[in-house]
Amino acid sequence: MSVFVNPVWDPAAVAPPSADALAFHRALPGYAPTPLRELVSGVLVKDESDRLGLPAFKVLGASWAGERALREQPDVHTLVAASAGNHGRAVAHVAARRGLAARIFLPSRARPARREAIAREGAEVVIVDGDYEEAVARAAAEGTRPGCFELADVGDGGAAAWVVDGYATLFAELADQAAFDAILVPAGVGSLAAAAARFGAQEGVEVWAVEPETAACVTASLAAGAPVAVPTPGTTMAGLDCAEVSVAAWPSLRDGLRGTVTVSDDEAAIAMTELAAVGMVIGECGAAPLAALPAAREASDFATVVLIATEGLTA
Repeated sequence: MSVFVNPVWDPAAVAPPSADALAFHRALPGYAPTPLRELVSGVLVKDESDRLGLPAFKVLGASWAGERALREQPDVHTLVAASAGNHGRAVAHVAARRGLAARIFLPSRARPARREAIAREGAEVVIVDGDYEEAVARAAAEGTRPGCFELADVGDGGAAAWVVDGYATLFAELADQAAFDAILVPAGVGSLAAAAARFGAQEGVEVWAVEPETAACVTASLAAGAPVAVPTPGTTMAGLDCAEVSVAAWPSLRDGLRGTVTVSDDEAAIAMTELAAVGMVIGECGAAPLAALPAAREASDFATVVLIATEGLTA
């Protein structure tokens, strides 16, 4: 486990969060704010293990980006995405609800359970002989076909920006649920962390991103002062197994993150067990903030922290 303190942290430079998606989400069938649970005094857990019928937060970004896509291109018949698991399932779920087809590209090391969950949503699953970034490239090419739209959560605009806007709903809920002065949030390509950073800058809340030691692209990019790619030999935190940050998320990450904490697969597994012991069934990515908590507390002096438990058991 290691801590990186962001030397250019400047919350005043961060764009404000978007409120556009909140009313849309509130109108969706089955919408309800996810619970905020007290783990111990001063430690709260935002439990995203049941969000709009799926076991992860990703549907917030996918549903809003899908809505925006159809407003702009009403002739779209197929949503396309690359995923390590949760985003692809969310896109497939949104497509089915909107009467659309879905084609999801997964890296070859995606677990069979994640593949099967996406297929159960009615999507065509394409296994790519390569890593997540290769899946992203394949999805981008597929999205250029007539009638297809790439609903990406990584990139330099369009859907990637809408996804960040969609995640703002999670933090708007938090503002109504409790008072706190810090957030620990998992970061893969950084879209959720960017939404957290925008909220934190607006509300005066520190935001720390949590990454796997073997896929710490946000940490590397903050250290370099610009987005850089890192090798990704693999991690059990599959949704965070990303080599590059999203360009759309980068400005908010650069200016809005107080810092980052990297954790090992073993540390995430121990945190999963600790959460399970108090009745919270959370996956590896969602448990990572708990694993990072001791190191973040040593680096800062926050009093009350919210851990974003991004997923239930998804594999």
